[in-house]
Amino acid sequence: MKLAYQMAEIALEKGEVPIGAILVWEGKVIAKNHNQKEGLFDPTAHAEILVIREAAQKLNNWRLKKAKLFVTAEPCVMCMGAIIQARIPVLVFGMNEFKFGGVESTADLRNHPMIPAEMQIYGGIMEKECQELMQTFFKNKR
Repeated sequence: MKLAYQMAEIALEKGEVPIGAILVWEGKVIAKNHNQKEGLFDPTAHAEILVIREAAQKLNNWRLKKAKLFVTAEPCVMCMGAIIQARIPVLVFGMNEFKFGGVESTADLRNHPMIPAEMQIYGGIMEKECQELMQTFFKNKR
């Protein structure tokens, strides 16, 4: 999660919403990135989507059945869809996202029938640090 947080710090420096993600495969980080919606002019350029794409290309396989995804904020509905489609079995996130969170805050997809029974979801990891980074971003925007 510390590496995902470092990615979020890079996003903050670039004026992006400070969300970072890493994807771990068999104990090794194979993809890391941060939100890039502003820089890429792409509404789908969320940190989670970017690392899923990178990992799938590196592995030549869209099924990421041995992956663990770490992200600093609760994934949105779009990202949860990508996580489910990629068959990622472990999701770890930092802070809840009460406006757009798709795991438990708004859409509550963690309890949806499409979630595989074996999927493990852990929230609140480095929650305080992730919240403070997000608060810094929005304070600077005002």
